[in-house]
This record gives sequence, structure tokens and C-alpha cells, in this order.
Amino acid sequence: MITFRRTLPALAAIAVLGLFSNAHAQTSRAPQEADGYTRYELLAPGSGKFRIIYDITAVRPGAAAYFNPIRKGSVASDESVTDRATGQPLNFKVVSGEAAKTTGFPDADPTYDYIRVELSRPVPADGGEGRVRIEKTYEDAKSYHADGPDIVFDRSLGIKKNAVVLPKGYVLVDCNYPSQIEEEADGRIRISFLNATPAEAPLKLRARPGQIASGPSSVQKRLGERATQTRDIVYFLRDPSTHAFDLYHDYTEERPGVARYVNVVRPGSAASNPSARNLDTGETIPAQLLKGPAITAAGITDPDLKTVDANSEVVVFPFAPLKPGQSIRLRMSETYTDPGRYTVVGDELVFDRTFGRPANAVVLPAGWALTNSTSPARVSTLPDGRIRLDFINPRPDELEVLITARKVQ
Repeated sequence: MITFRRTLPALAAIAVLGLFSNAHAQTSRAPQEADGYTRYELLAPGSGKFRIIYDITAVRPGAAAYFNPIRKGSVASDESVTDRATGQPLNFKVVSGEAAKTTGFPDADPTYDYIRVELSRPVPADGGEGRVRIEKTYEDAKSYHADGPDIVFDRSLGIKKNAVVLPKGYVLVDCNYPSQIEEEADGRIRISFLNATPAEAPLKLRARPGQIASGPSSVQKRLGERATQTRDIVYFLRDPSTHAFDLYHDYTEERPGVARYVNVVRPGSAASNPSARNLDTGETIPAQLLKGPAITAAGITDPDLKTVDANSEVVVFPFAPLKPGQSIRLRMSETYTDPGRYTVVGDELVFDRTFGRPANAVVLPAGWALTNSTSPARVSTLPDGRIRLDFINPRPDELEVLITARKVQ
């Protein structure tokens, strides 16, 4: 078992929250939520209405309910709530802020109303989660209105991962926030982004009527919404003389019939001590480390595993096959040794690695001070004094990260 597992509850909350938490009503208590993603589907022009699909993760250990604030100035209707692990509906009701404070959310703002969701099970301890999807329709003419033939969506967004989908028959002509633009299968245009700043995103976009032919794009294989990707990773660097680091990476699998996750160890690294958990239930998941011919014998294939030779290495995490509507959130932990990418030169720690995930974090060893980071990072100090760097990459390419540190005298 990896030695840092005992520290994972606090670190997991910080890791997943990072820049992806809801800033509303957070205090020094354990945070209520993490990893929020909101999809706004703009309804008929002039109606002031938009459909919201809100994916959020309850992370407060032992919590039996989750509380979603109803934004002031918006009229909510057509609400429904689903457990994302099972695909089953959850019970909910609208409560006042005062009632929320006394029924499970002491951080509630008494001036707000909340949707109180009864979770299917209390949030597991030791870094567990309760994943929820809330759907509702808002009417808010201030945020969504017509301007002549155009439509305008003008709304400050506190959630860090968002998408806005235009009504069919409208084309985007102006957007003030750097975003991915993608045509959906039904011809609607989607604008999505990750907000890597600590502030709300002051999104304002404008669209106007325009008929365009729809159909599969010639670059379809290269398309994909970055904001919805569910992979994130945290590296815990050991003493650089060992060239070793512990890590955990989280991933949500949603495809029906899938029954395992295959982690391909990149060339130059060696993996050890694999373990995994189902974050939805807290249950342990078995792990199997396979090398060379054993990979072929097990019938393992993966897009990242282009060829298999004696040095190839994968870690396989099996689970029960998913049924339609189900999903599973995995946390997989391993120790890597990689002299080529993590070493010490003289008195200087050097960590040189590319990151492919949207959310990545590196924790320096105790007693080491950050001296260089070539890629922009949010820097914080953990309760035990270690320095943590969070890297958010909204682009679909890899991020080159070069970190150096020196011992504090």
C-alpha cells in the first residue's frame, strides 16, 4: 500500500477542487462540492429561458445530502436529479437557506433558496464522492435576451467548466471569453471553456439567425469538448535521489459494457504498488500489473499502447460491466520510478514531464522550495508545509511542465 494514502482525504479535496470548485459559500470547513460542469442550452429566442444540466460532486465526508443554490433573479422549473453512478433518480426538494443550514449545509447563505438532494448513500470517507446531475430550466431575461435579430447570453459563471449551446438555426458572431467552438450532431453550436482563474468568468456571447448545412465534420476525430473530460492527476514527489513519485489519477467511465480501465505506463517509467478504489462506494478495486508478453496474452488493447514489446507495461483495473445509464468514478494509485524525468542535478530537484489531462498537480517533497516552473501554475501550501502546483490546461494538446526546486536551509 502506498504510504501517502492516509493523507488522501484532505489532499483529494484540494486536488479535485483546485480551480474547479464552486466559490459559493465555502468556509474553513470541509468543502461541500467539487468538479462542477454546467451546460446551458438556450431555448426559444425571446423566452428568456435556458435549460441547465449541472454535473457536480459532493465531497464532504459523511454528507447525506447535497445543496444546490438557486441563483437570485432566476425562476427555476422542471427540476430533476439523477445519481450519476447508478443512473437512478434522487429525491429532492427546495428549501430556504435557513433550513439548509440546519439540515446538512451549515455554510448555507440564509438569503438563498436551495435544491436539497438526498444522496443515494453518504459520501464515503477517505476521499469518496457522491456524483449528482441536476437538470432544471431557468427563466432569466437579464441573462438571456433578444437584441434586434440577435440573441445575447450575458452571465457571470462561477463554476469553472461550462458550455453554452445555441438554439438551432443560430450562429455565433461574438464571444468575449476564450472558448472551444464545436458543432453538435444536431447542428447546434456549442461554446465551452475551462476557467483557470480564481474569479468568475464574465461570459457574454452574441448569436444571430443563420442556416448552415449540418453533418459530420471532416475533422471529427480531432474534436472533443475539453471541459467535459474527467481525467485528473496528482503527483507526490519523493526525495529526488530516488527518482520516484507517488501518484493518483481519477477517471470516470460511462460507456455501457466497459469492465476495466487500462493504464499504459509511458516508456522510461516503471510502475509499482498499484491500488484502486471506487470513489462512488469507497470499495477497493483489484489491480494487476502486466509486462511484455503477458499484455498480449491477456488480450489487452489500448489506443495508447501502439506496440507491445518486452519493456511494455500496463496496469489493469477491472470492475463490474457498466449497464446503460451507469458510470463509475475510479481513483487509481501507483508509484512510478522515472530517472529520465525526475532527478536531482547538483542541489537542484528537476521534474520534467508532459501532462495530457486538463487538471494536473505536483506536490514537492517536504523541505523543498519552488524555484522555477516554466508553465503557469497556481501555487499553494498544504497543511503539512509541502508546496503544491496546480496546472489547468484548457487546450487539447499536452502541456510541457519543467519544475525545479531547492532545499530550504
